[in-house]
Amino acid sequence: MPTTSAWHGGGTVAALTIDVDAHTPVLARGRHYATHTSTMSHEQYGLDVGVPRLLALLREEEVSATFFIPGWVAEHHPRLAPTILEHGHEVAHHTYAHRSPTDMTDAEQRADFTRTLEVFARQKVPIAGYRAANWQANAATCELVAEHGLYDSSLMGHDRPYRVTTPRGQFLELPPHWSLDDWEQYAFLPDPHVGSIIQAPHTVLTMWRDEADAHARHQALFMLTLHPSLTGRPGRAEALRALITHMRDRGTRFARCVDIADAAGEDPQLTTHTITPPPTDAYR
Repeated sequence: MPTTSAWHGGGTVAALTIDVDAHTPVLARGRHYATHTSTMSHEQYGLDVGVPRLLALLREEEVSATFFIPGWVAEHHPRLAPTILEHGHEVAHHTYAHRSPTDMTDAEQRADFTRTLEVFARQKVPIAGYRAANWQANAATCELVAEHGLYDSSLMGHDRPYRVTTPRGQFLELPPHWSLDDWEQYAFLPDPHVGSIIQAPHTVLTMWRDEADAHARHQALFMLTLHPSLTGRPGRAEALRALITHMRDRGTRFARCVDIADAAGEDPQLTTHTITPPPTDAYR
């Protein structure tokens, strides 16, 4: 039976999140890709065309979103984050150069985390949340998030907001999932290989409509993850518009991650998880 909880108020809440990765996921696989002009043009499209198109769509549909931006992208495009704020959206931390935390030492990850915060501080962009590159967080990541008092959107231990306990304190988790990520539906590059299936927008729309309806029934958090180089393409952008219309017609409320996290933080019904690795004695 549906319950009334502080973060959703008995209704349905959705977060539209946009990862403005630009060139970083490709360069993270090798700096030599900087000379692959076609590949770099594909990533540049997200900045030049995808971001403006999605900002216009969000304005027309009167939806507020959260943009997760790597520090490298914000640093090399200094008007990007302030412009997003001017449109009423949230900007959040997405590592410095889109390197997976699990590929870094604890010291490297701390330096990466801090460097990104310094970029946004210089631009006077407030940061309340974090998302790990490729959603590949580890225990050190969780401790950094708690230490800096941020919410996180990298872990998948629930389909509603939940608290996570670490040795450095607690943080609020807004869980994503691969099924609600456009990367798994649209991403394609021949080199580096990042995906090889390009779904039709109507196929993705059908899947996400089904997910939205089920999330509403179960009062789960609908956390959609988009990339400007992918969903910024015309047919995919219009599929997103149709999804927003479908969800709004069914009473869904769209909110920025920071606002959901603030409401969830006041909710006594949230579950609490502790970062505890499973036993590995049976494995090499």
